[in-house]
Amino acid sequence: METTTERRRLFATEKVGGRAVYRVQAATVAAGILLVLYYRATRVPAAGEGRAAWLGMAAAELWFAAYWVITQSVRWCPVRRRTFKNRLAERYEENLPGVDIYVCTADPYAEPPSLVISTILSVMAYNYPSEKISVYLSDDGGSILTFYGLWEASMFAKKWLPFCRRYNIEPRSPAAYFSESEGHHNLTCMKK
Repeated sequence: METTTERRRLFATEKVGGRAVYRVQAATVAAGILLVLYYRATRVPAAGEGRAAWLGMAAAELWFAAYWVITQSVRWCPVRRRTFKNRLAERYEENLPGVDIYVCTADPYAEPPSLVISTILSVMAYNYPSEKISVYLSDDGGSILTFYGLWEASMFAKKWLPFCRRYNIEPRSPAAYFSESEGHHNLTCMKK
């Protein structure tokens, strides 16, 4: 027999509001496209009087019309999917697969080590069992700066990761957390 946690959905699909307004706007754009195509079809120039330019314009307008019609499939009835991450953990905690995450970098000037290290710390702070997640850094440039940054980050991670889990910190990226404009964080509500 299924328990309550097994029957609870892992995501919800919600319709996005404002569809009526978009459909009115789409109808006016469709009418405009049809009028342009009608104009193009009824004003065909005689041979030699700019027919090449007319063909180019007609082809471009037909391409635009086809592209616009195709893109309406995702815009006509938009939906948003909201996932329930806590339900996933409740349902599959012991059956979650191991995950390997690779972070690649090459040039310490184009990709500053602080950004790379912040990315690695964010990934390590995922709400995922720590024994089932592995994070690898591929440094194609072999930068000593990135190496020492990662060395320091490993010591910082010993404090940062338990801190994130204890106080349920979001976002878990140190760069985002410490750059918030408020300057203070509410640490009074610990995760239970």
